[in-house]
Amino acid sequence: MPWRDVKPMEERILFIADYLRGAGGSFSELCRRYQISRKTGYKWVQRYQKQGLDGVTELSRRPHHHPEAIPFSIKQAIIDIRTASRIKPGPKKIQASLKLRFPTLEPPSLTTIYNVLNRAGLIDKRRKRQRVAPYRDPFQSVTAPNQVWSVDFKGQFKLGNGQWCYPLTVMDHHSRFLLACCGLETTATEPTRRCFENVFREFGLPLRIRSDNGVPFASKAAGGLSALSIWWIKLGIHPERIQPGKPQQNGQHERMHRTLKQAVTQPVSESMAAQQHQFREFSNLYNQQRPHESLQQQTPASHYSASGRAYPEKLMEMHYPDYFSVLKVTHTGVVYWGGGQVYVSHLLRDEYIGMEQVADGVWDLYFGPIRLGGFDQRKVGGGITSYWTIRV
Repeated sequence: MPWRDVKPMEERILFIADYLRGAGGSFSELCRRYQISRKTGYKWVQRYQKQGLDGVTELSRRPHHHPEAIPFSIKQAIIDIRTASRIKPGPKKIQASLKLRFPTLEPPSLTTIYNVLNRAGLIDKRRKRQRVAPYRDPFQSVTAPNQVWSVDFKGQFKLGNGQWCYPLTVMDHHSRFLLACCGLETTATEPTRRCFENVFREFGLPLRIRSDNGVPFASKAAGGLSALSIWWIKLGIHPERIQPGKPQQNGQHERMHRTLKQAVTQPVSESMAAQQHQFREFSNLYNQQRPHESLQQQTPASHYSASGRAYPEKLMEMHYPDYFSVLKVTHTGVVYWGGGQVYVSHLLRDEYIGMEQVADGVWDLYFGPIRLGGFDQRKVGGGITSYWTIRV
């Protein structure tokens, strides 16, 4: 049937007319011409037989009265107020403006104003931020040096020569001993790793390192792991992260940063070498001379001793319980399993992960002690090759 510009009601009337005069051959052929199913065709015929042409007139599904309908002039005013200024007012401010413009009318609700703006295409859709996977393990109590080190960048500032300086600080959580204060040119992984290598060689390895969720300590990859934290795990160090927006969970480190800022950035040095000299002088003063109230007015150096875990020349291999399935991550970041593939993370390429079955068809994935996420093997995606995506 050639396409015709007809309304649905007119199309039904034409269908009934063709049906009554026997046009189009069989009933099935007639339905195909009108691109409807036989079931729909029979429904139209039955309505015609019972009610005549009124039976094939489609009744509108719209309510006869919409309690929240607002006059066109109000709708236009909402749009005008929104677009009149470069600073786009929201529903609350628009509602207040409507009260002034139409003092005798009850203004529409905030939801109605939002819906008017949305239908007019005047609502900017916010992109959903992809966040770092939350760290779910509770923090353990700290009773001795080197059980937990904390790390953070103290913002950034320009030196006298215009170069940016990013101070990286590492502190022992128990003794408040400042293990490192490195002035870096960037927060990238490699310079941060070099700073840690020097700290590990001098003081040994901690059991845990606590950080925030920023780079290079964490990422949006599975388990929140980054290249730096993966290296820590392979050294036998457990990375732990504070909750986003809760710097008080690393409050001792934040307090030290306030002291650092007062001491070494007023004024700043001319060059990175000179600034690093200031950092070393501050570390010596902070550790050896400055008493701490939390240490009964004693110095951090009097409470700290180096770790007995030496920095290894060779990274450890991951070991998992016997009831785990151990799989190697390919260079594309997937593992092959169960006739399909599971995407893990490109950061873990060539590493071995462990899979533990925790329920019927449900699996958790681990890299060392860190849970990466899990998946339900019954929820399969893909075409020729099945794939699963892990969830936190």
